[in-house]
Amino acid sequence: MSSVVRSDEPTDLALVHSAQRGDYACFEELVRRYRDRVYRLARGMTTSDAEAEEVVQDTFLNLFRHLESFRGEAAVSSWIFRVAANAALMRLRRLRRKPLLSLEDTRPDFSEDGTHYIDPPGDWARQPEQTLLSRELGAQIEAAIAELPEKYRLVLLLRDVEGLSNEEVADTLGITLPTVKSRLHRSRLFVRDALDDYFRKR
Repeated sequence: MSSVVRSDEPTDLALVHSAQRGDYACFEELVRRYRDRVYRLARGMTTSDAEAEEVVQDTFLNLFRHLESFRGEAAVSSWIFRVAANAALMRLRRLRRKPLLSLEDTRPDFSEDGTHYIDPPGDWARQPEQTLLSRELGAQIEAAIAELPEKYRLVLLLRDVEGLSNEEVADTLGITLPTVKSRLHRSRLFVRDALDDYFRKR
């Protein structure tokens, strides 16, 4: 999903082309358009405000340094998120905060492409709207997402938080569409199970 741009504003691609020609005010406009989204993705990956800010800085510094390498073969948003994802993953590799969790071990009961598993929703899906929107539940969702292995967390954040299509996620991460679907469904099921546990304990 591209950033929202008014009809009288230059497109992301036009901004990149202008920046490549030396109009760096256009690059600053790209930063303005995408900074919050890059931060949100980085915050979801690192679970740290300070680390997310570092990822944002790394992302736009890398984008600026490699402006000339962008040829327009993918969407500008995909390019930006790819660089942001790599920056977040590199920082996580250095921090090594969590052991990897195998979602295949926790929820193996659906098809390889993740498209055929059907299971009745838990009690949490029928809670009043005000409960679902509560700060406490938001913290539970964030905690569940933080427990996901990096490759699953990244797909979930790009798809469900940033609103990219499955195709855009595949293009951004350089993985196949079936892989996106599989990781997305496994991630959603893991988060849902965590929320089931949360509501059963309430």
